[in-house]
Amino acid sequence: MRIGELATATGTSARALRHYEQAGLISSERAANGYRIYHGQTVVRVRNIRSLLDAGLTLDDVRVFLPCLDGDVAAAPPSDKGLRVARERLAVLDRRIAAQTETRDRLEAALHRATGARIRPVA
Repeated sequence: MRIGELATATGTSARALRHYEQAGLISSERAANGYRIYHGQTVVRVRNIRSLLDAGLTLDDVRVFLPCLDGDVAAAPPSDKGLRVARERLAVLDRRIAAQTETRDRLEAALHRATGARIRPVA
């Protein structure tokens, strides 16, 4: 299948597919006219990549899951390496959330000092 067909089948843009290919997560062959040709199994792989990205992992994180991207990633038993990557990514996200919460609280306090009004209802 060509890149447009794969994009449609997976709900992914052709640009994202080229990016996944450049990152070594998917591969294609070249037709005589230079078009990328993907195997049908690539649909499963791209859906798994999208699922892992949607869960908060990065493309670098997804590389750890290469051995199981062609199957049912969600049903496969977790590997120690996969669990470590997921825990590390969760810790990164927690730190970012904490930093953003602190920033929001500082901005809210500054607005309160400037206006005397509460911006959000107090929970």
